[in-house]
Amino acid sequence: MTIENSNLTEVPKIFELYRIATDYMKSKDQVYWPEFPKELILNEIEDNRQWKLLINKQIACIWATTLNDELIWGNENEPSLYIHRIATDPKFRGQNLVKKLMDWANKFGKNQSLKYIRMDTVGLNKGLISHYKKIGFEFLGTKKLKNTNGLPEHYKDGEVCYFQKEII
Repeated sequence: MTIENSNLTEVPKIFELYRIATDYMKSKDQVYWPEFPKELILNEIEDNRQWKLLINKQIACIWATTLNDELIWGNENEPSLYIHRIATDPKFRGQNLVKKLMDWANKFGKNQSLKYIRMDTVGLNKGLISHYKKIGFEFLGTKKLKNTNGLPEHYKDGEVCYFQKEII
């Protein structure tokens, strides 16, 4: 297993994994992701903020990171690693990939002198809340965002659930 930045040749695979995740969310009657603008993904790749977890040289999981998330988290001053849009290839489900991703995030955050790993999800997905709590996240509660300008469309569709884990 290796974790590294995604590259431009992988954009079709990234969108495929997003479509699979979106279809899964729809099948569970959850708030689901819109089709993300290609430019968003290209910018993340160019900024080294789009990541992949490889197993046997195959992309098993993808996600994006940022060090600032004011639109969702407000003016939080604690230095944090924000993780967005985790999508797993169904062939690799059940292998605790999110736990492995969080182990990587903890090391990454420690090297950057960050205090927290933070995530959010839209809609009250009790299964996901439980899953994130099992891997050490504190569920901080929910909030309806007043201003969703500049955010993907699904942020208009429900309350945002906030999760935080201290970097150790």
